[in-house]
Amino acid sequence: MSTYSIIVRTRNEEKYIERCLSAIRKQENIEELEIILIDNTSIDSTLSIATPYIDELLTIDKFLPGRALNLGVSHARHEFIVMISGHCIPQSKDWLYELSLPFHKKINSPREIIGVYGRQIPEFDSKALDKRDLWNTFGEEDRLQVRDVFFHNANSMVRRETLIKYPFSEKVTNVEDRLWGKEMITNGYALYYASRAIVYHWHGINHAGDESRADKVVKVFEENQIYTIPEPSFGI
Repeated sequence: MSTYSIIVRTRNEEKYIERCLSAIRKQENIEELEIILIDNTSIDSTLSIATPYIDELLTIDKFLPGRALNLGVSHARHEFIVMISGHCIPQSKDWLYELSLPFHKKINSPREIIGVYGRQIPEFDSKALDKRDLWNTFGEEDRLQVRDVFFHNANSMVRRETLIKYPFSEKVTNVEDRLWGKEMITNGYALYYASRAIVYHWHGINHAGDESRADKVVKVFEENQIYTIPEPSFGI
């Protein structure tokens, strides 16, 4: 068995944080875990609710997602780093076990699996746009990725030594996970989607079609050439 440092990012998550942390503490088939909470100036009851469940509290006021995660990694003690948003709730007691399986079982891969991310499903009361986006994005079959750079830190796992060598970008405002995924693929590693490592994610990955957020995400994609639009190959 392995040991895990769970990094939970929060900002005003009083509605979800107890369900998130309680579900983490109920995980089975693991050796040891610690929970590190990275809070971005919450002004609601997030911290008072979270305190009984966590091992360490870190605060950050000038929030960038990569900076917050790197801070958590620098305090982590265990072999595997698990990243989960404070409004995501593990669906079962085997969530952590399922997320770790690709690192331990024999998978026919031409490349070393460097990072694993799990499935995200909507809450019962999630908006229709969020339900559609999550169901369209996260399927029911595992997937080995040797070209696809998609990775998502609302529900992911990476070895600590890997994140020390390859930290997340502290310059981008969004999609630090996609930028990291591109770096890993470019360096000859593989990513893995673990479909049975499931969390509930109420707002989905596109925030119900928030156009201002979409503008920021696309800007990061284009500036870092995470995705490009190729010219037609037939001379038009």
